[in-house]
Order: sequence, then C-alpha cells, then structure tokens
Amino acid sequence: MNSLPLDLNPEKIPQHIAVIMDGNGRWATSRGLPRIAGHRQGAITLKQLLRCCKDWGIKVLTAYAFSTENWQRPIEEVDFLMLLFERFLRSELAQMQQEGVRISFIGDLSVLPVSLQAEMQRSMTETLNNQVIHFNVAVNYGSRHEITQACHHIAQLVQQGEISLDAINENLVEQYLYTAATPAPDLLIRTSAEMRLSNFLLWQMAYTEMYFTDVFWPDFDREAFHQALLSYQKRDRRFGQIKTACSA
Repeated sequence: MNSLPLDLNPEKIPQHIAVIMDGNGRWATSRGLPRIAGHRQGAITLKQLLRCCKDWGIKVLTAYAFSTENWQRPIEEVDFLMLLFERFLRSELAQMQQEGVRISFIGDLSVLPVSLQAEMQRSMTETLNNQVIHFNVAVNYGSRHEITQACHHIAQLVQQGEISLDAINENLVEQYLYTAATPAPDLLIRTSAEMRLSNFLLWQMAYTEMYFTDVFWPDFDREAFHQALLSYQKRDRRFGQIKTACSA
C-alpha cells in the first residue's frame, strides 16, 4: 500500500468514504476571489483526494458534487459548475483510465446539459472494467428523491403482479437505489464546519461514522485527510450491537 502514514492501521482503513465538499465559495471570498475560483480549486482538491484514496487502499470514494437544491444558486455559478464538470471529465479521463479508476455518476442526470451527459456516459463506459478504485460522483442528487423513486419502482412491480408485498425488504429497496452495487460508506467527511447531511445518502449512511472539520474544502489536503482517518480508527463500530467482551 503506497505511502500509508505509519500511525494508520492498514487493517482498519475504511473501504468506502463519502465526502460533502463544503466551503468552496467561502474559501474564495475570504481571499477576495470570485466564488468560481473556489470551485476550480475544489476540483483540484477532489482529484488529489482521489489519488490519496487510491494510494492508501480505499476502494470507493463518493463525492457530493451537486445537489438537487443547488439549482437555486445564481445561474452564472450553476453554468460554471456544469462547464467545470465537463472540462474535468475531458481533461482527466485518460489519467483516470491509466490509474484504474472506475467512474460512476449517481443522481437524476436527465436534466443536465446534453454535452455533459454525453461526457458522463463516455467516461462511465470507458472505465467500467477498472478495479483499482470506484469513484462515485453525485450530480443533481437528492437522497429523498432517490428513495421515493425506489418506492415508485417497487410499487409498480407489485401493481403488475411481478412481486408480492411480502417480497419487499431492505435488500429489495437497495436494489433500486442509485448505489445498488456499492457497499455503504464507512466514513462521511464534511468540511467547513457544517454539521448536517444535506439530503446525502440518507439510506446508505445508517451506520456510517461521521467526521466534521472546520477546514474549507479547497484546503482539505492529505494531512487533513490523515487526521480524519486517525479519528475514524479510534471509533468503536458496533452497528447497533454490543461487544461480547467489554473492558471495565
């Protein structure tokens, strides 16, 4: 495992990390820069984190890039973000391919610009068989919408007589979520001192450990990530159970 810090236990490395990348705008404003400069720097930080996850043996990284609520932002900012996603895919795809990154997009992609949808589809198709790390990007994503859509699909199956009511269980619901084939996140990291989930992976994060930091996303470097993992490794994950042998 390449360059894992010595104080991290390789046996306790989370397999799936989710990130809410908060504070791009405030990072830029605090430097007298336009908000879009924060988003540009944030994209660079995300690329560096992806490489760090790959180096340290983390198998899945899911990033909250654009929520269903983000459409309410100024139109110039939204347009810039759409363009940034597209440019990022065009410029980084060859590198991701070379490094064994499989990229997926989760969310309602149907309302995104057609050219962006095409780039997303191309990158998903070309990296489908890569196995070093799975990079999930949530775009136009809202967890309540995702769960509601899953309910619609299942209700339709019942209505058509394809399944019975008794067949509905948690496993079935999970099959109709965007994240169907992905294990639940072990760790959620949210930057810039915000302490809420903001409609992100509500079902999937039932037993996820959460880590909040004051650091703005563009400043979230390897050392900040290292600190998040150190905190995670001190947690006692019981998944609602109690340990059989407890120390007094």
